[in-house]
Amino acid sequence: MGRARDGQPRFRSRAGTSRLGFAAPERTSTKEWRFQQVLDLSNPGAYEHVLSQLDTVLTNCEIDYLKWDHNRDLIEALDVDGQPAVRRQTLATYALMDELVARHPGLEIESCASGGGRVDLGILEHTVRVWASDSNDPLERQSIQRWTGLLLPPELVGTHVGPTTSHTSGRVTDLDFRCLTALWGHAGIEWDITKISDEERSRLAGWISLHKRLRPLLHAGRTIRGPELDGAWLHGVVSHDQTHGAFSYVRLVSGAAAMPGLVRLHGLDPKRTYAVRALDVTGRDEVRIAGQAAATPPWTRHGVTLSGDALMRRGLAMPVLDPMAGLLFEVSATDHEGR
Repeated sequence: MGRARDGQPRFRSRAGTSRLGFAAPERTSTKEWRFQQVLDLSNPGAYEHVLSQLDTVLTNCEIDYLKWDHNRDLIEALDVDGQPAVRRQTLATYALMDELVARHPGLEIESCASGGGRVDLGILEHTVRVWASDSNDPLERQSIQRWTGLLLPPELVGTHVGPTTSHTSGRVTDLDFRCLTALWGHAGIEWDITKISDEERSRLAGWISLHKRLRPLLHAGRTIRGPELDGAWLHGVVSHDQTHGAFSYVRLVSGAAAMPGLVRLHGLDPKRTYAVRALDVTGRDEVRIAGQAAATPPWTRHGVTLSGDALMRRGLAMPVLDPMAGLLFEVSATDHEGR
């Protein structure tokens, strides 16, 4: 919310107090998490203390990126008069971020929000992107990114390739599946690449090149999501002029059907003709499924040309996939120059 004309925060509490944290009147809160209590930022003393500490660190360490986490719920968020203080705490947080950016032009603040559960549209006015969850387990991330994406566009959600073994779940996953999952957002790598093999490094480089090529589409197109398909999901992005799109078909769990059947695409122009081709998510010449597949339809190897009407009303045959496997494919209008 910034500051009033007198230079003071607009969210100041109604009464001065030496208490810097939240608690019910005349007692200390017993609601701890990680042995922590929450500072009441609507208290000018607490606000100035946090601002001073962060300003000093940013100045002395020449930091240009700040991850702003929210892992402590506001329990007993009451002011000294016992009145609810959640709104003032929220406005104080916004003002604190704005003041830090004003003092450090170019500073990028990322909001981290425990699986996307504490992301709101207000925070987007003060941060550059959202880290939806510390979980880089690609199976969990499929769900996290799908539902976070109901509120936020892909370019504002951090999506990183993590290590083979997830630090949060202990699950071991295929590199291609991790790359396929991380492709659909503000992509990055959260993995000690000094310890990976030459093959893994080459595949990561291929994934980065693919993301750079598709980024104008992924970060500016229209997000498309199909319904759940017997334990599988279809996700995609289509350009606003309907000439270019990318989709992924991902199986999360085993399905009841022996064959997945035809899957209809969405967002295309029924009057156009589209070339459809499968992509290798890590840039190899031979297209490979991100995970294990029992059978793949011929078009995944040779491509196919169909009308938008046929793709949307009839659909495409999908491969028979094991759980934690997926297919990436691209559609391009054949009558559009430059694709």
